[in-house]
Order: sequence, then structure tokens, then C-alpha cells
Amino acid sequence: MLQPRPNVQSLMPCSHGGPDLTELAGLGLSPEDLLDFSVNCNPFGPPPGVKAAAERASWERLPDSQSTGLRQALAAALGVTPASIVIGNGSVELIRCLSLAFFGPGDAVVVAGPTFGEYETSLLIAGATPTHYRAPQQEGFRPDPGVLAGLLSEARGLFLCNPNNPTGVYLSREEIAAVARAATESLLVLDEAYMPFVEGAWNSLELLERGNVMVLRSMTKDYALGGLRLGYAVGAEPLMDALRKVLPPWNVNAVAQEAGLLAVEDPGYPARCLPAIIDARDYLVAALGSLGLSPLPSRTNFFLVEVGDAPSFRRALLREGFLVRDCTSFGLPSHVRISARTLPECERLVEAVRRVLARLSQSAGGA
Repeated sequence: MLQPRPNVQSLMPCSHGGPDLTELAGLGLSPEDLLDFSVNCNPFGPPPGVKAAAERASWERLPDSQSTGLRQALAAALGVTPASIVIGNGSVELIRCLSLAFFGPGDAVVVAGPTFGEYETSLLIAGATPTHYRAPQQEGFRPDPGVLAGLLSEARGLFLCNPNNPTGVYLSREEIAAVARAATESLLVLDEAYMPFVEGAWNSLELLERGNVMVLRSMTKDYALGGLRLGYAVGAEPLMDALRKVLPPWNVNAVAQEAGLLAVEDPGYPARCLPAIIDARDYLVAALGSLGLSPLPSRTNFFLVEVGDAPSFRRALLREGFLVRDCTSFGLPSHVRISARTLPECERLVEAVRRVLARLSQSAGGA
């Protein structure tokens, strides 16, 4: 009987946030019954005009395989050439494709964790070997740039999420530059999916002239376009030429391209939403702290909090109609990740957590 390649046959699906419809059905719930704090998107939704942009898209013709209009608009906004940008069906597609383009059997590639599981998955699909570096919990999960630089000098590449998912740690320009200098023959993939939610973020595109840095960004998070899937990669033109060769044709649908153009025309939208998002995050951190929990400091719109038994805590909140991210798949079985929503929604979550903690305390007392 025909079998897949061994590296694919042994592959385990990567876990993600968002509702599990089968699980909800078993609890008698629907997605409309939930407040979802498990995904890290802009809680204020997409900017005005996205639906109108969708109506402008042609449903009869194949979409532009090169996303030419969107690349040109992004290039003008970012101050780079259109040839240095590749548009993807979400940044996950770009992660998968760049792994196929640059890494293969015999290549060791560093994954700076705990972090997004798709980096490892993409490497295993490509046949490469993930080399795991785990930032120490006692240091707040903050990675050591010197250690990363040393690992990169001996590896084919490094995946580094900044700010990191799920820890919210954000490294400085100097720290990232030190890593990038470590090896010109290795590729530093800098995933900035959550950078728009960082106050005072620095411009990583300054590093692209080194030729060994590729920056990934996701328009599904800051512009709340998760259902459309849209992201892009920026890097030196030779890197982008190689990445394009492995992308499927027509990978970005016409509706997503039109929505992306509208987003580029309103570059200030995420920044206008940010103060309210940060206020909601800070409220959650303080309120959960007053309940006896200890949220970790974060520079972005989500944070980790240690709850003891993460799967049980998640299930208890789910029965209340609230969804948080169990971080067991990140190697953190005692932590959940919570993303800020609007302030009234965050207040409702805190009350639900209060009820769950009270029940758990009663159960422990009766044991």
C-alpha cells in the first residue's frame, strides 16, 4: 500500500485558537454563543468599507496571481520595491512555502520557543530538522540574543516571532540586529504578525539590506481579516524570487486583494484601535491579578497567565461561554493565553473567571 513520506506520515496537526465546532456541539453551544478570547485579532473588526471592497472584486475572473496592485500599494507605503514583497493567503502559507524554498533534508533550523507551532510543522514537511531553543521561564520567557546568534551561526535558518506568540515578549532593534549579524549564509525569518499591537514598535525593514532577513506580517490580525486570510513577506529581491517559485498560482483570492488595498489606503486604522486594546489588556491583567492569578507582562494585545491545569480551566470557561487558548500545545500545560477584546467584553470575562475560580476552589476543598 502506498505510504506518504515518513516525515509526513508522522506529522501531528498543529493546534490553533478558535472554536472547535464539534466540541461546541457536544456542549450545546454554537460559535455565536461564545466570546472568543483565544485568537489575537483586532476586536473592533475590519475598517469601514471592507464589505464594499468585497463587492468590487470580480468573481468571474481568476485573481491576479502576483497580487500586483496590492504589492505596489504596500511597496509605496513601506518604502520598498514591489519585487521585494510577496503576498500570501495568510502568513501561514508563506511560512510553509518559504520552508520548502529554503530548507530541506540535512538542514538544521532553529525555532525560538515557546512559540507558534507552524514553524516546526513547516520544517517537518520540508524534511528539515527543527532545533529547539526554549527561552527560560524564570526570565519571563525572554530569549537570550547571544544564544540565538550562536545557534544561528551553526544553522541554516531561524524562526523568531517578535512580539512572540504566546509570551508577548518583544525584542529590541539592537537585539534582533545582533542575531541577524550572526551568519550571512543563514536565513532569519522575523514574524511580526502582532507588531501592530505594540506601542512604540521599531522598524525592522531597516534590516533587509543585510540580505539574510525576511519579515512576515499578517493583515488578518490588525485589520481583522481572519476570514479572508491575507499576509505578506518582505525581503531582498533574490529571497522573494525564490519564494514566488513555490507559491501556488492564484494563491490570494480577489476579495482578499481588494480588502488589502482598502487596508493599505487606511494605514492608521490599527493605530486608532490600539489605545483601547491596550487599555483593555491592562484592565484584564490587573483584574485577573486581583483574583489571585499572575498574568505575565506582555508588549502586545495578548498575555499568558498561569492557571494550574490549563485544559480544565479552558473547559470550565467554555461552559460559561468564553474561549481562551489552552497553551499545552506550546509546551505550557499550566498556562492559558488571553487576548484583549473590548472593555465591556473583558469585564464579562473577569466575572466568568471569578465564578470558575470559586467552583474550582470549592471542588478542591471537598476533595
